[in-house]
Amino acid sequence: MKMLFHWAVATLSILIAAYIVPGVTVTPVSALIAAVVLGALNLFIRPIITILTLPITILTLGLFSLVIDALLVMLASAIVPGFLVAGFWTAFFFALALTVINWIFHLWSN
Repeated sequence: MKMLFHWAVATLSILIAAYIVPGVTVTPVSALIAAVVLGALNLFIRPIITILTLPITILTLGLFSLVIDALLVMLASAIVPGFLVAGFWTAFFFALALTVINWIFHLWSN
């Protein structure tokens, strides 16, 4: 039940962030799929990329992790049909908005 709640929150966050950030188009069905794909990418790919880019992340005081988030959003956009991101900066601001929206939802749910 808790996993279903997190999936619904992630889907709603993607829809809200896509509404806020221009250059992102998403349908409700592709938002459901994108939530699963982004979750899987964050679970399996992100730790590997984080370890490989640890020196630059330390050098930028953690800000490079936002670039990693943007790259993962672009990868999810390439995988999920109906989830389109216009470019890197669009993905960057989408990932930033998604992080803030998820944080607000999880504050509200606790």
